[in-house]
Amino acid sequence: MHKATRPGIPPGNILDNLRTAVVCLDASLTVSYLNTASEMLFGVSARHCHHEVFDRALPYLADHRPRLTAALAEGAAYTERELHLAAGEGDPLIVDCTVTPFTEDDGQPALLLEFLSLDRQLRISRDDQMRIQNLANREMIRGLAHEIKNPLGGLRGAAQLLEREIDDPGLVEFTTVIIREADRLQNLVDGMLGPRRPPNKQPINIHEPLEHVRALVSADMAADVSLVRDYDPSIPALAADREQLIQVFFNLIGNALHALDNAGQVMIRSRTQRLFTIGGVQHRLVARVDIIDNGPGIDRDLLPRIFHPMVSSRADGSGMGLPIAQYLIHLHDGLIECESRPGQTVFSVFLPMGEASE
Repeated sequence: MHKATRPGIPPGNILDNLRTAVVCLDASLTVSYLNTASEMLFGVSARHCHHEVFDRALPYLADHRPRLTAALAEGAAYTERELHLAAGEGDPLIVDCTVTPFTEDDGQPALLLEFLSLDRQLRISRDDQMRIQNLANREMIRGLAHEIKNPLGGLRGAAQLLEREIDDPGLVEFTTVIIREADRLQNLVDGMLGPRRPPNKQPINIHEPLEHVRALVSADMAADVSLVRDYDPSIPALAADREQLIQVFFNLIGNALHALDNAGQVMIRSRTQRLFTIGGVQHRLVARVDIIDNGPGIDRDLLPRIFHPMVSSRADGSGMGLPIAQYLIHLHDGLIECESRPGQTVFSVFLPMGEASE
């Protein structure tokens, strides 16, 4: 079959801004190019993959040598939908894959591989649905809080007036209980509503609030619990509200420690991630903070609802910590995701850095 002529492959800096993963293989099936989306999809470095045989550089493709060899020899393009890729202990990938043969400028055959991650599309769709649900939850909570606060204020005021008219100290004790419990409910409602002000964003090193929280929780940790750090010191400053980030990380790290039941490990890991979509907006660069524990994991039935209000796996939990944490990160145009299985739970906080890409 006749090989296609060399397609008009755009320069690398344009390909690096694509959401589609692009890999080029030369006549010997070694990697001649891969873009940023490919690095993210396969978890590899372009510098280390360059001039490496494809199945060594990209283990996810190791089982596909016969088909790629045939496409190169015959000049036959093909597309596979919902292709399942696996590599050792790495997380499996589901992609749509298109392979296009072309001829290099020197006359040698080559292959252009394009991968569209269906996992990524599913994640974006799931995250969008979660953001919509969280907004609906916020409106429901605000409406409920308004309905509670009005009669609660009247109840407290009536108790204060009654207290002034009572001469019996024994009866005054009851009005004191009413006032105290009304105040407790008021604080609970205020906590459900979250912050009353928008975030005061200032340039901040993401590790500063993390270290602040680490110091706070370390004092109360059980002897058999370890809290380890894996920071990327090259992450630049980002615009964020320090106090709100402390509240978020305190909740996430505290939950991870509680999940260990006095034994285990919590890891705090920071990284950057390129071309990440949040709420339908693609960001060139985001800061990612992972809170990882090796506890028993979150129940599969509970996992889809953990960011809903009043949902908690702990008997003493209010079910408001995670929804408020998610809301605070939404105020920063970010997102919190969770993945959990027995032996590992990961809460990932994504915070955009700089302007969104076009």
